[in-house]
Amino acid sequence: MLTIGAIVGTGIFMTPSEMAKTLPHPGLLVLVWVLAGLVIVAGALTYAELGALFPRAGGIYHFLHEAYGSFWGFLYGWTCFLVIMSGGIAAIASGFGHYIVSFVPVPGGEQTAAVLAIIVLTAVNSLGVQEGAWVQNILTVIKVVSLAGFIALGWLTPAAQATDWTSPLPGPGLASAFGVAMIAALWAYDGWYAMTFSAGELEDPARSLPRGMVGGVALTVAIYAAAMAVYARVLPVDVIASAPRVAETAAAELLGEGAGRLMSAAIAVSAFGCLSATIFYSSRVYAPMAQAGIFFRALAVIHPRYRTPVRSLWAQSIWASILVLSGSYARLYTYVTFACVGFHVATGAALFVLRKKLPDASRPYRVWGYPVVPALFIVAMLALVFNTLVESPYESLIGVALVLLGAPTYFYWRRGRREA
Repeated sequence: MLTIGAIVGTGIFMTPSEMAKTLPHPGLLVLVWVLAGLVIVAGALTYAELGALFPRAGGIYHFLHEAYGSFWGFLYGWTCFLVIMSGGIAAIASGFGHYIVSFVPVPGGEQTAAVLAIIVLTAVNSLGVQEGAWVQNILTVIKVVSLAGFIALGWLTPAAQATDWTSPLPGPGLASAFGVAMIAALWAYDGWYAMTFSAGELEDPARSLPRGMVGGVALTVAIYAAAMAVYARVLPVDVIASAPRVAETAAAELLGEGAGRLMSAAIAVSAFGCLSATIFYSSRVYAPMAQAGIFFRALAVIHPRYRTPVRSLWAQSIWASILVLSGSYARLYTYVTFACVGFHVATGAALFVLRKKLPDASRPYRVWGYPVVPALFIVAMLALVFNTLVESPYESLIGVALVLLGAPTYFYWRRGRREA
């Protein structure tokens, strides 16, 4: 539930429009979701071994810390707080606000609705893991059932026109267009690593973490590919490309305007559930950093009754709310895209580093297909790094600078720890 909830937000409902503009072919659009999903499955298999090896709250922070040292773990956590996670929360909350105000009038509009959603879900997740899990499970069930119903109706309801799945392929530039569409799909799968952040709160991480990650990712890949196939069955590619809310457009085409409104409500629920999952798992990285003396000491506290990192939850959400109100999260996230993918490359490579560094460590789960599967994941992420650098060199360099701004802070905290 956490894996699916963290992935399925608004990506599958809105991203296909941008993809169709660069790759106007129904069969290839479905293939993109499948191939991108296979890359993410390879990543889930890789991260599952790391999570089972270090079943602690914090996930990627611990993997980088153990493989390369505390400095690199800190840079990841610093970037998470500054932009990656807080900016992601701001973006998802803003998406929720965009949809919900069309149903419920909120004074102050989308931004107020977004901040209120962050506050409510932070409060729920502060009350305990079980409380947060119940809310997460309910929201995930609603979104999965809604998508499954849409997919079923999409295949059972006669389409207005037959889709030519074998239409001629686009001309020159096909490889580049396919690559751009792959990047969009990979970002829509973001959140697939969520379980590694809360591994320390699982009863049996060696068993449940690999199953939860790989099973959740596999189910999401099936849902995404099937949803894309329905879009392509119901709407011509040029209509998909011109429909920023393609899921609503497809639902309205199938069953009328009322169905389009219902789909819009389902997307709002989906965004709310994704927001809940992201607030839950991303807050787990800051307490272990603070406990190690390389982050704000106040965030090291775990609530004695609720057993949750309450201060981390609220610190993260306050900063995310500021980003919502300032409207700066989109620009910041664009700047750190390059760094985000780079951290995935480093984390995938950490598996090989730790196999050599800790050969005798207990590994309750070993990645299937080693070394080919993790190597394929690393290669795919490297290709994404290269593409991001080529397409957005200016933004990429600014992103690296934002990450490296954490270096003086790291050494300041380390110095303070030594003096203490």
